[in-house]
Parts: sequence; C-alpha cells; structure tokens
Amino acid sequence: MTNCENMTLDVIIIGGGPIGMAAGIEAQKKGLNYLIIEKGCLVNSLFNYPANMTFFSTSEKLEIGGVPFISHNPRPTRREALEYYRRVQTKWNLNIHLFEEVNEVQKLGPEQFEVKTNKVEYFSKNIIVATGFYGLPNLMNIEGEDLPKVKHYYDDPHLYSFQKIVVVGAANSAIDAALETYRKGAEVTLVIREEEISQRVKYWVRPDIINRIKEGSIKAYFNSSLNSISEQNVIIETPEGSFEIENDFVLAMTGYKPDFSLLEKMGIILAEDELMTPSYNEDTHETNVEGIYLAGVICGGMQTNTWFIENSRVHAEIIIEEISRKVQ
Repeated sequence: MTNCENMTLDVIIIGGGPIGMAAGIEAQKKGLNYLIIEKGCLVNSLFNYPANMTFFSTSEKLEIGGVPFISHNPRPTRREALEYYRRVQTKWNLNIHLFEEVNEVQKLGPEQFEVKTNKVEYFSKNIIVATGFYGLPNLMNIEGEDLPKVKHYYDDPHLYSFQKIVVVGAANSAIDAALETYRKGAEVTLVIREEEISQRVKYWVRPDIINRIKEGSIKAYFNSSLNSISEQNVIIETPEGSFEIENDFVLAMTGYKPDFSLLEKMGIILAEDELMTPSYNEDTHETNVEGIYLAGVICGGMQTNTWFIENSRVHAEIIIEEISRKVQ
C-alpha cells in the first residue's frame, strides 16, 4: 500500500464497503492519488450481516470494477459476497487501510483537508464519505434493553437452539431471524408494530412466515411492542392488553441508522426533519462543504431503503469524474 502520510492526496474515501471500493477503483482508473479508510474489515457492513443471509438482488447487480460475480445460487449469499469483494480487492490492489477509524475531518483551506484517524493524520484535496448505515441500531428505549440477552445484530441461528426467543420487527432481517431460529428448534414469538408482515419482505420468504404464523408454529403479536425486558421474561403491549412471557433472548431487528456525527462535525447540513437528509448536489454529489462528496446509502439520511449497492454504484463514477475534472 502507498505511504500517504507525507503527501497531499487527491481524494480520501471514508468507508471500505462496495461503494467505497468502487470509488477507489474509479480513482485508480483516472490516475488519482487516493486512500480508502475503513474502520473494520473489508466490506465490514456485509461481514456483520447474518451468517445465512441471502441478497434480494442477483449477483450481477452487485458487481463492481468489471469483476464478474458468479454465484451458485439464484441470489448470492453473504459468504459468496465476502469472497467476491475479496477477489475485487485482489484484482485491483486498492490502496485501503483497514481497522483504522476516521475521528475528524477539518477543512484547512481551498482543496485542503486534514483527516485525523485513530492512528495517523492525512491531507487530501477532496473527501468522499461512503460510510453506509449499519453503524448504529435503532434502539427501542425500554427498560432492560441493555441486558446481555438483547441482540441488535443477528448472526447464527444455532446460538438460539431450544431457547425462548422474542424477535422484534416485521422486515427482512426480523423475518429471516424468526424462521431460521424456529428451524433450529427455538420457540419463537414475533412482536410487530404494524398490522401485518412488511410488504418489503422477500417475496419467496413472506408466504413462509405467514404460513408458520397461521399454523401456530411461530406466535405473532401485531400492532404490538415490547414494554420491558427482564432476565427471565418480557412484557408485550398488545391491543388486548399486556402479556408477560418467559424469554431467553430478544432479537431486536429494529433496523439501523447512519452515524451522522462525523457529517455534522464536517459542517455538512442535515435536514431538520426526521429524515435528516444530508445536503448535496444530486448532479455532482458534492455537499454544501466544497470538496466533500457523499456516495451510497448515506445520501438518503434516515431513508436507508432508498440507496443500495445496486443503484448507488454509479455514485462512484459521478464523483470521481467531478474530482478528476477539478484536480487535472
């Protein structure tokens, strides 16, 4: 990897997920001096997906850098995706620093940014933020949520075999967790704020969960929420009143939100409503801070179902074309 500490780079890319990697590929193709900084492992957000997760999209829609993504399934799995993006890294040999976290980005002047990480300081003419949204879970803010038995990140269903599980949520992550743990022998109860299973659940999975609920294999409380959690029980608020049931684990699949603190420290304006959409030019993806660009899911603010790998890969091309025009 290039030593970037004693030079001013053309661009620093914050986030080493698929979109950050795509931006690095485009920068490399344009001959720009760049660095990708990722706080975790390569494609860290995908690594933190459930072990048995299957993508909604087909493999070709997840491709970057002209590297073919061949899957053995109609839709690729998390494991296949991790292997694919490792192959992309091997092909392009991207200049990426892993397990290094950006703490501060300060604008020193026109085309001059200082980037401080937990390890060192860098200087760059431009910044691309491609940090995704998987950093912070949406909390329920109820008593007992901080107990060790409460999980906001679901991994392997084997852990919950023969346990009494409460799964909170009605979207894909919650339904996958409910079905997988049920099939590993767990006693599963779903707690859902809405009146039905989300219409956004994968079309081949939705009938499965509906039928398991109808036959009584999985208990579901609709228009309901958790009231509190204790070591051995939970209290569920339903239209018919409160119920206390025995419980070993709570899987709070309540979704995630971007960490906006870094954007705010950079001076990027966020919408003052609940969506908190960052301010940026849709034609160039440059924010209200000249020289700072947004790519990927972060562009949607709290609307984390707006941008995906499939429809935001193009952000990398748009941004790098703009930066290349400026620096050359």
